[in-house]
Amino acid sequence: MEYRYLGRSGLQVPALGFGCGTFGGQGPLFSAWGRSGVEHARRMIDICLDAGVNLFDTADVYSDGASESVLGEALAGRREQALISTKVGLRTGEGPWSASSSRQHLITAVEDSLRRLKTDHIDLLQLHAFDAHTPVEQVLAVLDALVRVGKVRYIGASNFSGWQLMKSLAAADRLGLERYVANQAYYSLAGRDFEWELMPLGIDQGVGTLVWSPLAWGRLTGRIRRDQPLPEGSRLHETAQFAPPVPDERLFDVVDALHKVAEETGRTVPQVAINWLLQRPTVASVLIGARDEAQLQQNLGAIGWTLTEAQQRRLDDASAVMPPYPYYPYWNGQFTELAPPAVRSSVRQLG
Repeated sequence: MEYRYLGRSGLQVPALGFGCGTFGGQGPLFSAWGRSGVEHARRMIDICLDAGVNLFDTADVYSDGASESVLGEALAGRREQALISTKVGLRTGEGPWSASSSRQHLITAVEDSLRRLKTDHIDLLQLHAFDAHTPVEQVLAVLDALVRVGKVRYIGASNFSGWQLMKSLAAADRLGLERYVANQAYYSLAGRDFEWELMPLGIDQGVGTLVWSPLAWGRLTGRIRRDQPLPEGSRLHETAQFAPPVPDERLFDVVDALHKVAEETGRTVPQVAINWLLQRPTVASVLIGARDEAQLQQNLGAIGWTLTEAQQRRLDDASAVMPPYPYYPYWNGQFTELAPPAVRSSVRQLG
């Protein structure tokens, strides 16, 4: 397994992490993802640890907390071998304090996650969304306090826009508080909006990326093809309304290119899609999910090899879209010389 630094934190994480959204299986959304109980989760963790995948990502809203509970039970006796990443901030109940990044909610949410995970600390705590009602200074002060007392080791954000993340980083620097070292974001060959703003920000500010849904909500498994119905068993049958949108024609162009590269490399379509992500700037770890051992083993085959430059370019071309203003001038090369050197380098790489 390859290990990479998570931004400028000094923490090394595996290039592939395991997303535990399949643990618990409660509710209409998460039951469609997977229904792993403790015994099955323990077996999946065995496979991950044997392969060097020691980062396990969950959230308090996954299956109403059952994902955290299953992960905590399945890691019993080997907690020290794992990095636990969880997310808080989304609604977990009906009460007025059951959502937000307020001091009231964050402290309670962290205590609840620690109890479910059966641990005394969370290695990486991420805010699941930006809370515009709570001053970022208050949010960061609470997170800083949680780090200082040892309940949290590192902090990150998830699903923030560029200005929201930058505002938080600037406030942390101004006040001398812990800063976000990770940004968990949606990024795939079928969804490259991340590159417009969040990637250059990550380069400039030293924030590492944890990629969620690298296969675009199951669209890049190789089973969805042009002019064919959704295959039986696809979670898109039940969860398409929750999925990041992508125009059908663009999706099929990407899938066609993936199949061609897969044939050339002797790899599977998912392996090619994940390997492409591992070559992108700021990506520290790609979170893979799996409902069974076969899916997990296949996804683990995404590392240990590299796409050629020509293959990467073919996938770039098939998936590229013109960014909206004010981002497109960089991609056109009009203002590239005004960008910092690291950003100029990434723009050249992104084409």
